Amino acid sequence: MRGMYIHIPFCHQICHYCDFNKVFFKNQPVDAYIESIGQELAVMRQEGISFKGLETVFLGGGTPTSLSEQQLDRLLAIVNEYVDVPSLTEFSTEANPDELTYGKLKVLKNGGVDRLSIGVQSFDTELLKKIGRTHNADDPVRVIADARKAGFENMSIDLIYGLPGQTIAQWQDTLNKALALDLPHYSGYSLIVEPKTVFYNLMNKGRLPLPGEDIEAEMFAMLMDHMDQHGRKRYEISNFADPGYESIHNLIYWENATYAGVGAGAHGYVNGERYSNIGPIVKYMEKTAAGERPIQQRHLVTETEAMEEEMFLGLRTAKGVSFSLFEKKFGQSLETVYGDAIEQLVQDGLVERSDDRVKLTRIGVFRGNEVFQQFLA
Repeated sequence: MRGMYIHIPFCHQICHYCDFNKVFFKNQPVDAYIESIGQELAVMRQEGISFKGLETVFLGGGTPTSLSEQQLDRLLAIVNEYVDVPSLTEFSTEANPDELTYGKLKVLKNGGVDRLSIGVQSFDTELLKKIGRTHNADDPVRVIADARKAGFENMSIDLIYGLPGQTIAQWQDTLNKALALDLPHYSGYSLIVEPKTVFYNLMNKGRLPLPGEDIEAEMFAMLMDHMDQHGRKRYEISNFADPGYESIHNLIYWENATYAGVGAGAHGYVNGERYSNIGPIVKYMEKTAAGERPIQQRHLVTETEAMEEEMFLGLRTAKGVSFSLFEKKFGQSLETVYGDAIEQLVQDGLVERSDDRVKLTRIGVFRGNEVFQQFLA
């Protein structure tokens, strides 16, 4: 097992586009939930799941920084009890700009966290209000200055394009302000309207003025070009970094490797089995308190499914999928299993073969979903 994801499902404000497992912070059993994280880790260890050799831990949500300094300190103490934190290659947390105080930064640093993934989304205050964010355009600048003062160097910000009413000029301004912060890592995602979100309900009522596909494609091209011009290399469809600052935890996902999912609604991939935890917090806590794994669903991944995942996850990365590694993992050549599909995609200009690898072309990056579908049974 290479990584561990820990889910903190609490938010002081629910963003209009978010479909992750989350609840409003107020009146929730936050302290008891943190203890449940420890109980789940204890049960996993009793079942023989080893946390030795972990490369990464990632705190996600929800909003981990919605916790108080004391709550963060307790959570990190629990993680340190079960994980050899000093030996990790990367310990990340997601963070909101208006919640990340200098005190919390010091607690995170003292607890072993060495990478911040900050949800900025836009540097346009009016757009931020429209999408349900509570920070303003100045908060990220302050937070990043504080984080540097607290000793953080490895930082990333998330940006979203294709937002309701967003113009090319607004996206250009956001990119300029983001790059002016001179961070080693940036992520840029197109808005996806998911069911059970505020935006989904508005869209169904015809009240969500989204940019068209052409404008969204232009925004994506701007993202790639600006990042390249500033030396941040695209290593995955939506992620850009200085060399050596790629997100190791996310690479574990894209390399189709194993990781534990801990917390309410978390997903994991351990011993050839993908699983998802119970989402409702109280039910999750009841299971862990009883000394049981709080698993909602289990699925033993078949060899065919594992090969499919190897392709559509690996092709998301700039380096693509290795022919030799595929054969080593599955005992079959990539040519034998997917040769026809690859040849057709090469002819269509969507993928290219280079040495030992097959990877997306620039056009293929724009039409990634179309490519990935060719490897699904």
